[in-house]
Amino acid sequence: MRSKFFSRRTALAALVVGVSSALPAWAQGGFPDRPVKIVVPFAPGAGTDAMGRLMAQKLGEVMGGSFVVENRTGASGAIGTQYVAQQPADGYTLLLVASPFTTVAASLPTAGYDPLKSFTPVGMIASGPLVWATTPQTGIQSMQDLVAKAKAQPGALNYGSAGAGGVNHLVLELLKARTGTFITHIPYRGVAPATMDMISGQVQLVTGTIPALLPMIKDGRVKPLAVTSAKRSSVMPDVPSMTEAGFKGFDVQNFFALAAPAGTPAAVIEKLNTALNKVVALHEVQARFKVDAVDAMPGTPAAQTRFIEADYQAWRDVVRSQNLKIE
Repeated sequence: MRSKFFSRRTALAALVVGVSSALPAWAQGGFPDRPVKIVVPFAPGAGTDAMGRLMAQKLGEVMGGSFVVENRTGASGAIGTQYVAQQPADGYTLLLVASPFTTVAASLPTAGYDPLKSFTPVGMIASGPLVWATTPQTGIQSMQDLVAKAKAQPGALNYGSAGAGGVNHLVLELLKARTGTFITHIPYRGVAPATMDMISGQVQLVTGTIPALLPMIKDGRVKPLAVTSAKRSSVMPDVPSMTEAGFKGFDVQNFFALAAPAGTPAAVIEKLNTALNKVVALHEVQARFKVDAVDAMPGTPAAQTRFIEADYQAWRDVVRSQNLKIE
């Protein structure tokens, strides 16, 4: 009897080991047991890239694993975004989401992904406003001055953006829709060359992140008119919000988040979300956010879904109201 019992117990143990070894790592509680790739759909050195590398470093420390950044650029972020959507839904390929995630999908028919159906949200990271900027040479002192000049001279003002369909483009279209003005849009390959052309007088207006424009604001080459949010930025406390500038309900934020391919198991998402919220709460990360003029946005995947839904719908409304045709 003892030998028969031993044989059955041994066989059962072998079966359990066999089944366990066949389960994916997340089911065994070992996620991540190999490097996790965070795809940044923009070039190295950009603000989105810096955020991706910060998250990779800190997630690796918090989770005790390896997180690496891979840049896949092109089509205002659509190339890298499409790539992640097509990867296995196992949590080992993530997307560093930024504002073009929704603006490009809303404005570009060939974006190749659906921000709501192609991905499973992991969690929000942070958000912060852009800043409307001109130069002292234009004589424009405020957003109201800008609108008055645009109405008096339709099409005379040129606006440089980081590319068609991006947040820098659509924030202009939102302003035009709200004010009934026509300002000429000129797309560039990034905000930096657009800003240089503004300083040289070829365009009169840009929007950019606060860290990107602040050095030129401080040395007087660039004049800030307002931040694109409903509230002031603590980094630029003397610059009015859009509400204070007379545009109630105008609130555009550049945001960051993490997403995984649709169908990624809930156990993996929960583990990643818990770790991400811990990272966002770290003192050194909060200090970095302050420098980058963004505010932390910890929360659940469900909260990210609500945010993305609202942002995507708002930009689709702008695209339709302005009858934008972007190829």
